[in-house]
Amino acid sequence: MAPVDHVVTSGTFNLDGGSFDVDNNVWIVGDDREVIVIDAAHDADAIAAAVGDRTVTAVVCTHAHDDHVNQAPALADRFSAPILLNPAEMVLWDMTWPDRKPDQELADGQVLTAGGIDLRVLQTPGHSPGSSCLYAPELGIVFTGDTLFQGGPGATGRSYSSFDTIIESIRTTLLPLPADTRVRTGHGDSTRIGDEAPHLEEWIRNGS
Repeated sequence: MAPVDHVVTSGTFNLDGGSFDVDNNVWIVGDDREVIVIDAAHDADAIAAAVGDRTVTAVVCTHAHDDHVNQAPALADRFSAPILLNPAEMVLWDMTWPDRKPDQELADGQVLTAGGIDLRVLQTPGHSPGSSCLYAPELGIVFTGDTLFQGGPGATGRSYSSFDTIIESIRTTLLPLPADTRVRTGHGDSTRIGDEAPHLEEWIRNGS
């Protein structure tokens, strides 16, 4: 079985009084025995079907916008797995799950392991206060949530976001990764670090 499985789920993202239709990438990383689920979005049954009979060692939330966490408790309960989230995200988490707390904190530099694959936590605030990416050096993959997409940084026009901060996170934490590192995003198509790095100054000029 491939070390990375991928499920696309559909639903809504809700913040600041707006509701937006979105398709989310849910990433399942590990082997045929155990996996980590990254960003449990919209459809717990579809994610559980992709997991199958494997053990889920953690449900990791790259950030706490509702479209990335709305199925985290359901998946965690179904597989008896902990929910992991950077504590700076609690202001957003509490909007969706005021009566349910994450089980463990994500910290910069922390290493999570499933199926012999190490995922190193990279703290990349900006899209939200505690946004995190997960870097798997042996796979040459970084899972960027909504921090970096094909074509630019994640949105920063809503509450608890900062354009200057996300640019600094991308500049100092993501772009130094090897150029051939594949970027697996929270929405849309994948890209590579080397394909995005040349456009940094353009993003800064455009402010988006």
